[in-house]
Amino acid sequence: MTTKTQLLKGVDFIAFPTKDAEAAKKFYGETLGLPFGKQWGEMPAYEFETGAVTIALMQVDAFNIDFSPNTLPFEFHVDDFEAAKAELESRGVEFVTEVIDSGVCKQAIFQDPDGNALAIHHRYADGTASQEDMDAATEAAAGTA
Repeated sequence: MTTKTQLLKGVDFIAFPTKDAEAAKKFYGETLGLPFGKQWGEMPAYEFETGAVTIALMQVDAFNIDFSPNTLPFEFHVDDFEAAKAELESRGVEFVTEVIDSGVCKQAIFQDPDGNALAIHHRYADGTASQEDMDAATEAAAGTA
């Protein structure tokens, strides 16, 4: 294969670790409202569809994997940031950051029941944020780990 041939063609799914697949299934399906895809046979692993990337929830002990939550957020696109945030809060989601505004987008970070970092995200402007806006956004996000 030459270096000019594109080997990777996209993302099929991302796996999130869980200690309790049933609780994770309820959170992603009911709280977040994501469409259920399938279960991995009889294994405690479930897929949910986002429209772009499938999320696979894997109860890691069933796969002989040590549990460690994802600490960098998976960013869900929303069209109406304020409405999405309010709706998630009404469903019991607690955001672990204030709204982070970079000057071109807004995001707010929350966690699933296992501590995997998730966020809602909305880009409202084209271009690059100012250094001042980026510094403020970085500072706001730094308190989430």
